[in-house]
Amino acid sequence: MILTGPEIEKQYKLNRITINPFHQSHVNPNSYNFRLGPVLKCYVNEVLDPKFPQETIDIPVEDTGTILLPNKIYLGHTLEVMGSDHYVPIIRARSSVARLGLFVHVTADLIDIGSHNQWTLQLHAVQPVKVFPNMLIGQVTFWEPLGEIELYKGKYQGLMGPQPSQIYHDFEEEIVV
Repeated sequence: MILTGPEIEKQYKLNRITINPFHQSHVNPNSYNFRLGPVLKCYVNEVLDPKFPQETIDIPVEDTGTILLPNKIYLGHTLEVMGSDHYVPIIRARSSVARLGLFVHVTADLIDIGSHNQWTLQLHAVQPVKVFPNMLIGQVTFWEPLGEIELYKGKYQGLMGPQPSQIYHDFEEEIVV
């Protein structure tokens, strides 16, 4: 069951949802608008090998706008620290942003319950598009889980700023089929 906007605000006030900073004007009928943080990361290598850590460069999001180009993945982050130990967050682009051809999360829209941090956004532009710091870029919805809750304790917990893939850790463990 999805929380309505007024219920998101109520659960925020009860400390069952973390949104910091919180702005009442960002509450929608069943979501909360989040903003783009001031830094992007971009991978250096043209071919990305998931078995190894990938080198990245930081790209500041300029006040005058930073142009995102097609055929690249840019790692951005939410300006807000968000999370919940009680609800499952799902993120997506605001429809106004999607109408510009900007994917905000590519395929990773489900945030684990118990994950509290600035969430990394996987930005992909269909055509060149400008982004700005503090831009209202996406929405988060909160869903009530069914069943026993096990909180996220993964490798990205509590991190700030955009985080590159750490999938290479998966190859460190022997996978038994």
